[in-house]
Amino acid sequence: MRAKFFHRDHCRLCSSPNVELVIALEPVPLAEKYTTPDEVDAAETYPLDVYMCKSCGHVQLLDVIDSETLWDDYTYHSGQTQGIVDHFKDVAQGIINKFQPAPGSLVIDIGSNDGSLLRPFKEAGFKVLGIDPAKQIAAKATASGIETLPELMTVGLADKIRAERGPASVITAFNVFAHADDMSSIAEGIRRMLAPDGVFFFEAQYLMDIVDKMLLGTIFHEHMSHHSLKPMQAFLARHGLELVDVERVNIQKGSIIGTVQLKGGPRQVQPAVHALLALEEERQLDRVETVKGFATRLEANKKKMVALLAEWKSLGKTVAAYGAARSGPTFIVQFGLGGALQYMFDDHPQKVNKLSPGDRIPVVPTSELSVRKPDYVVILAWVHAKKIVANNRKFLEEGGAFVVLCPDVQIVDVHSTAPIL
Repeated sequence: MRAKFFHRDHCRLCSSPNVELVIALEPVPLAEKYTTPDEVDAAETYPLDVYMCKSCGHVQLLDVIDSETLWDDYTYHSGQTQGIVDHFKDVAQGIINKFQPAPGSLVIDIGSNDGSLLRPFKEAGFKVLGIDPAKQIAAKATASGIETLPELMTVGLADKIRAERGPASVITAFNVFAHADDMSSIAEGIRRMLAPDGVFFFEAQYLMDIVDKMLLGTIFHEHMSHHSLKPMQAFLARHGLELVDVERVNIQKGSIIGTVQLKGGPRQVQPAVHALLALEEERQLDRVETVKGFATRLEANKKKMVALLAEWKSLGKTVAAYGAARSGPTFIVQFGLGGALQYMFDDHPQKVNKLSPGDRIPVVPTSELSVRKPDYVVILAWVHAKKIVANNRKFLEEGGAFVVLCPDVQIVDVHSTAPIL
């Protein structure tokens, strides 16, 4: 059944209709919708074009997939990646140490997934509550001891939580602002739930890193926004919230963590906010020409990949992929990989022995890499490219090669010396 979707005609943050197409992409099937060989895959594709608001500078998708379709059978778990778990522990401890929320006070995580961010708060003695629309994951989180409401964040839900549980001393939303269409409801909900001296923290992939590092893999239907600081600061202010600090981190190859309070709260705006706003101004990050540069580089990379695929086909080479990642369909479609990939390596139990959405590429266990020994393996799990190469050195020593797609198409074999992003 074709998913419901609609096209916005105005900016998600400031509601301006003054939006312009900056990265034109080929339509892509929805990620995470893997099928068994006997199931029918309609191979429906949906627009993935990227727009910029010329009024506030926000970069976003305007074609919005129905939320139930996006989050049904969602397979990503934060706890599956040790680096994310460690990052969340550090974040939680840093918040506790620096802001010293009252012992036993309420901590809320919006888009809480499996509860990995809330767990260290609970272990430190705080009351915790997760909110996540992925029903299966929310149920598992609750069963593990992290109470999680299987809902989207709305103003009505915020009022209910405030009435039943009181104000929150800490609210977090990590890698969530990219996933939300109705940003205004989330911001208003945060304002209503936050205690007068409470603190809200968000983490989002950063547009400057996306552009500089050519992070095409972060563009898929779930990521409706690609945030930068200038439009975010103005958006928060319109909803009675004040950005008081910001930090750049390397999570997801480049993100920002923002610290926010109620407008007029007790904290001063830190120099880091002014410094990053000045850098964005210097880099002209709010200009359409800057982001259109991404599209120009992408087209050059695509031409290089298509030429390599044609050469390998003429030589009878075997080409596979590594990582049944959410970004997979984006890479496969934009680089013309669909007809070239014979199989895909991954160990996710909900994907092994199934077929990828759209192109129906068989997913086989990673242990098959040493058995099948393809000539070239394109890394679709771009965030883990360095680790994948390091963990499969024997494959390279036996004559195989990996292909890294960002920031540029790079063939990695046993003789390679260039660093991997």
